[in-house]
Amino acid sequence: MIEIERLTKRYGGIAVVDDVSMTIEPGTITVIVGTSGSGKSTLMRMVNRLVEPSQGCVRIDGQDTATIAPHELRRRIGYAIQNHGLFPHRTVAQNIATVPTLLGWDRARIADRVSALLSLFQLDPALFAARYPHELSGGQQQRVGVARALAAEPKLLLMDEPFGALDPIIRAKAQDDLKTIQRRFGTTILMVTHDMEEAIALGDRIAVMDKGKLEQYATPATILATPATRFVDDLLGTGDRAFRYLSLTAVAAFVETGSAEGKPISQERTLRDALAELLWSRRSALPVVTAQGDPVGRLTLDTLVRCAGRPQ
Repeated sequence: MIEIERLTKRYGGIAVVDDVSMTIEPGTITVIVGTSGSGKSTLMRMVNRLVEPSQGCVRIDGQDTATIAPHELRRRIGYAIQNHGLFPHRTVAQNIATVPTLLGWDRARIADRVSALLSLFQLDPALFAARYPHELSGGQQQRVGVARALAAEPKLLLMDEPFGALDPIIRAKAQDDLKTIQRRFGTTILMVTHDMEEAIALGDRIAVMDKGKLEQYATPATILATPATRFVDDLLGTGDRAFRYLSLTAVAAFVETGSAEGKPISQERTLRDALAELLWSRRSALPVVTAQGDPVGRLTLDTLVRCAGRPQ
């Protein structure tokens, strides 16, 4: 658990993070979102003491981080940033091995961990371990950056705009990969983004920052349905809020008995995916199947329209 208590950072008398308190539950993804200059990156960097607080404290599993030497703290916390921050003159394997090497892991353990992470991120160790960062695509560099952050098996991973430089297709794949990895390892993730769409797609909870203040800290569904302030409401926008709300729920939650014609949809997809398929194919209902292709029922357009409405 991460407990942030009345955290403040001042530069020249100006509070860029102003009296922020929040609790992050273990094994969850929390996304800090806000416009440029809102204090979101400064808030996250105070967690691993890349920025020292002016006031307040951060506790990780009950221990005040101020009592831990900064270099020791950072070796316990994974850190991934935009543009990946890979060492250009080190191979992929050497990049991933950075923190385990500093921690004194033996060579065999490091080699096993590097190989396992490359395989996990769908990068064949035989092909990629000896390559250098400039020999990789942007998406591959991003995966190596996250693999390096996870190499020492940290319980906590900090991510600062990690997908900001990726094109939309690679970015969507990277987001899916992150959720898969997070579920597999149970890692607690604290991530910064300026993109509300990304925050809703990834976050178990979202912290909305503006001018150093925490405007709202809640689940994506709560923020969409009941924004706490005018700023949060403006940040959400109105054009696609219903579609964002549908993206939070899997098809399985609203399957009904019956059948329908045409191409089926997996129960693991989102209601937003289902609505898009219905509108595009001009149908009023979709057959729903399991991941293995077994039929389980149907989903109707009328149901989706009801689900897209703002909760009362």
